[in-house]
Formats: sequence, C-alpha cells, structure tokens
Amino acid sequence: MVEEFENLDALHALWLVPVLVVVFAYGFARRRRALERFASAGLLERLAPGQSALRRWAKAGLVLVAIVFLVAALIGPKWGEYYEDVQRKGIDIMIALDVSRSMLARDVTPNRLERAKQDIRDLVRILPGDRVGLVTFAGTATLSCPLTTDYGFFRLALEEVGPQSTPRGGSLIGDAVRKCVSCFDDRIQKYKAIILITDGDDHESDPVLAARDAYENHGIRIYTIGIGDTEDGSRIPVRTGGVETFLQYEGQEVWSRMNPMLLSQMADAGNGAYVPAGTSNIELDRIYERYIAAQERREFEEDRVKRYHVQFQWFAAAALLCLVAEAFLSPRRPLRTIRDREVRVYAESLAEVS
Repeated sequence: MVEEFENLDALHALWLVPVLVVVFAYGFARRRRALERFASAGLLERLAPGQSALRRWAKAGLVLVAIVFLVAALIGPKWGEYYEDVQRKGIDIMIALDVSRSMLARDVTPNRLERAKQDIRDLVRILPGDRVGLVTFAGTATLSCPLTTDYGFFRLALEEVGPQSTPRGGSLIGDAVRKCVSCFDDRIQKYKAIILITDGDDHESDPVLAARDAYENHGIRIYTIGIGDTEDGSRIPVRTGGVETFLQYEGQEVWSRMNPMLLSQMADAGNGAYVPAGTSNIELDRIYERYIAAQERREFEEDRVKRYHVQFQWFAAAALLCLVAEAFLSPRRPLRTIRDREVRVYAESLAEVS
C-alpha cells in the first residue's frame, strides 16, 4: 500500500495521454484515407500484405501505458516503512502569511495569496531539517501550524489557509509578528527567524516596533517579502450571490498597492532583509539560501523517524518493458498468418473454377 508520494505535481503529465490518443487517432485516420486514395482495398492487400489497424493501436496503447508508468515513477511512490535515528540540526522558522482580502488581488497570477502559498511549498521542499511553523493573519493572527519537522503536516495546514482562516478582516502585521514570537518554544536568543509575506497594508498595529522587539529582546531576525504592485495596484475581487464584483469603499473601488517602505523599515528594525518580490515570483527557496541558510544552527534532540522506501523503480521497469514490447511488436500480421490466408484464398478460387 502506498504511504507517501514525493512529487504529486508530476501527475499533470497525465494530460499527455488524452492528447496522444487524439494524435494517434488523427494520424491513423489520415494514413487510411491516403491509402484509400492510392489504391483499392484488394490491391492494397497485395501491395502491403498483413497491415493491421489493431496492431497499430496495440503499439500506440503500449506507448500510452508506458507514459502512465513513467508518471507513476515520477511522483515517487513510497511504501515499506523503516525507522532511522536522526540527529537534527537547524533553525526555527515561523512564516507569517497575510490572508487578508487584499491578498486576493490579481496583479500576481493567479493571485497574491496563491502565489505566496506556492512559493512556501517550494521553500519547504528544500529545507534540510529546520523546524517550520505557520501563522496566518488578517484582523487577528492565528497559529495554523506549530513548529515542526513534519513537512507533510505543514503542507496540509498550508493548503487549508485562506481569508476564512481568521475571524476578522483587516491587516495587523504587528500582531502577526508578536504571535510568531510567542510561538517559539524556548528562550534561546539564536537560531530563529520570521519570514513575513504580505502586501504591507497595516491598520496601526506598530509592526516596526514589533520587529525591533523581536530582534532586540528575543534574537529573532525578520525577513519581509513584499508581494503586489507598488504603483498601479490591483482591485480586490469579492463574490456575492455567485457574482464576482470588486471591493468598494464609499462607492469607490478599492485598489490595493504593496507598501515597500513599511516592510523595509521592519526588516531594518529586525536586522533581517527586505525582498521586494512585487509581481514576480517570490522564489523563497533562493531567499532562504541567501539570507537564512548561512545562519548558525542548533542541534535538536535526536529523533527516531519513520521513513518509507522509494519504490519508483518498479514503475520505471514496467514502462521500459512496455517500450521494449512496442519496439518488437510489428504493425503487420505474422508472415505465416499471411501465407495461410493466401493459401486459403487460392484454394477457394480453385474450388470455384472447378
């Protein structure tokens, strides 16, 4: 029984299968029409004996099955558990993710929030053992995932977050930083970082003061990521009664712009760095490697970790067998079958003459 997968994104490659079915069907149909224009059915059988549409489809089917097996190998199925004693070394990272309605703006594709979540997934994929936690915030700050090295659990928590994750609207960045500080589970003033991802819209929660307090009193560096357009901004979509409109205030549509000045001030106060992602990819994995990975790391307690054996090789072998079978399968019927048919036809013709 499969317990885990390494890369479920590879399942998108399965869209290639129906596309190839259409391509094969179109190619076979064109070939048949071309042959029919060239000669009659009886003449074709003599010019190209043994042609078999069924065998051509069998060869195409083997290619399609091979693709399915290759995709199964690429997603990295795992089963067969074993345990390993691991001495963990790393730092603690709390990610503060803005889930206010302004993060639904579409100046970033598909919107600011979904882009941020995708980049967080990319970050978690490269973590070498650091503990990571998640705080989501809008009008209030909520702990969505405590510090953990169970990255699968973290990803599940990340999938669930959205504007519905906090009970009040608004954007209180300072409260989010203070919530992150309270979620670190010891008083050692090292080996800690907060990554704040937001468009910088704040409703008087003293975020710069919160960043300064986090660093000076708790040794926590603040890294701020600004997402969104800084000049034109973008409207905020809202859905009412199944109809999408845009957020309005006093009869005017609200345009949300990223506030780089506030985020830069927070990074300075928190002795970290400000990264103006704007409307581009955030690339949190590169930000981590440049600013955070070089920090001194602490040794965590030794854990006995349950792991699963990667079993992609079975599916890769099945794909190879399908391709080998396809290579050896002729599109024509066996010569003996053709000769038997010719002999039968010849005998029938002699019988008719006699």
